[in-house]
Amino acid sequence: MVRTYRSETWSSYRMDYGDPHRLLEPLEEEAAVVDEALGVLHEAGVVPHTSYDHEKMLAHREAVKELFEIPWTAISPRMQRLLYAINAVVRPQNMIAAGVFCGNTFISNAGAAVGPGACYRASNLIGVEISTEEAERAERNVRRIDPSGVARVVAADAVEVVGKFPESINLLYLDPDGYSRSGKGVYLDVLEAAYPRMPAGSVALAHNSVNGGTPVEACLEFVRDEAHFRASVNVILDIEGLEVSLK
Repeated sequence: MVRTYRSETWSSYRMDYGDPHRLLEPLEEEAAVVDEALGVLHEAGVVPHTSYDHEKMLAHREAVKELFEIPWTAISPRMQRLLYAINAVVRPQNMIAAGVFCGNTFISNAGAAVGPGACYRASNLIGVEISTEEAERAERNVRRIDPSGVARVVAADAVEVVGKFPESINLLYLDPDGYSRSGKGVYLDVLEAAYPRMPAGSVALAHNSVNGGTPVEACLEFVRDEAHFRASVNVILDIEGLEVSLK
């Protein structure tokens, strides 16, 4: 099943990438848009329910604002809330995020299990960044929120990391930019390497489902094929977009 959720204001909802913490709308409106998106995901069978702790999400956001060094980000407040909410609902024991830059995208996922936004306990939360410099910055950022080490960032090729991961991958977040295909065409490389380790019920999240263009099309075709994933929803709440798929 392939569906689309499109917010009425997705195209006019614009952020300054260099000002990641500025709110773009009242919190009530932000939460309402994400709740609508979660409702569509639930109707499609991608998530089991739509309930998450809004106060914990805001505590997570405040910690990121206070502790993280973020030179720029394309993760809007809506997207931050959506990623947190999906992880809070799905509660993956093992989550791998590919292409995490300074760690903001990673902690938007991992923050449901570590730090002040934690609502469950996870086993492995791994961010993968191919740039050594950015991976080191991301790891420094994450350590300020999660001293336990459950959430961690490694400098590596995400294809190799997921391919060698010894356990099930319950949630895979895709936002890398690589070389084996044109730019973000590496999404499919990572997904295909991870796929054998993703059990039934696992979730794949692909950022840039709207503005990724031709490079991400092969990945979107893969997750929208019912031979691979049972359901997939293109969540369009900002100009970036997020494809959310259930295996």
